[in-house]
Amino acid sequence: MPEDEKNNQDTAANWFRGGEEEPITIINAKPRSDFVKTPFISEIVDRAMSYIQAGYPVHFRGPAGTGKTTLAMHLASLIERPIMLIFGDDEFGSSDLIGGQAGYRRTKVVDNFIHSVLKTEDNMRQQWVDNRLTVACKEGLTLIYDEFTRSRPEANNALLSILEEKLIAMPALRGGEGYLKVHPDFRAIFTSNPEEYAGVHKVQDALQDRMITIDLQRLDEETEVEIAKTKANIQHENALRITRVVRDFREIGELSVLPTIRSVIMIARVLKLRGSSAYANNQSFVKVCMDVLLPGATRGEKETTLTRSKIETLLMDLIEKHCSKEAPQEKKTKARKVKEEELTKV
Repeated sequence: MPEDEKNNQDTAANWFRGGEEEPITIINAKPRSDFVKTPFISEIVDRAMSYIQAGYPVHFRGPAGTGKTTLAMHLASLIERPIMLIFGDDEFGSSDLIGGQAGYRRTKVVDNFIHSVLKTEDNMRQQWVDNRLTVACKEGLTLIYDEFTRSRPEANNALLSILEEKLIAMPALRGGEGYLKVHPDFRAIFTSNPEEYAGVHKVQDALQDRMITIDLQRLDEETEVEIAKTKANIQHENALRITRVVRDFREIGELSVLPTIRSVIMIARVLKLRGSSAYANNQSFVKVCMDVLLPGATRGEKETTLTRSKIETLLMDLIEKHCSKEAPQEKKTKARKVKEEELTKV
């Protein structure tokens, strides 16, 4: 494997919970060499890192496609501690984060020291297993709680004492002391979508007050172009044309779903695979744009006066605007045809 690919490899280690056969996976992440660093991104990362170093949790909040999870993973890799990853889930209860009973442990002692006397002692008790949040706090890991507002607010109540008093209130069933002290190296990074998104719960005021929230907006043009170039390995000119088409299409009012940087990457990767170029007279490119951008824009979940045919016309206008230059191979073919016609007339 090439050295640059090795540098991009995140490794995972298994942490066994009290002898349980099913382990919890801990990620050992390294800063990725293909992480795009523009002034726009670097400024956000620098701010977030200063908050982490000051001892505060960081919360990246923003619409889909603003790079929340990517930023969280990159920031966590800069902390240089193993990462515990949790994905928010509406079905979560506090036990899914802290831990709970996982079956029973049975012990049986047979005493036959005196051959004519048989003594048997049978004991059965419930077994406690720590879950991901408890493990992260105990071991001083970096917690990434991705889309944490998809979990119900009561499931996240344990975070209040963890982030403020640096203590976890443990149930009596776990045994030992009623509180577990949080490791001094423990750090937390959260991500969430806006509250108007489906399946998103309102975060408790007390919890939000314990973290610093960075509201992420749409990426700037320079960053989107660099991401397209890096992820698809295409030329700058093609990345710029694709990005400008998608960005202007995003500005059209009344679209059901706004295209994100993922749409830019999709078009760029398909273009690279086909060995094609982003030109308006390239029907392959035009059809890829239609396939990627139109379904979300015309999904019908939002009231709009724009019909599909109207949106398709607007998209074609944008492609003509930003990609009107003829492809080199097509220009050459046309010039050859003109020359042949001139020769025929002579």
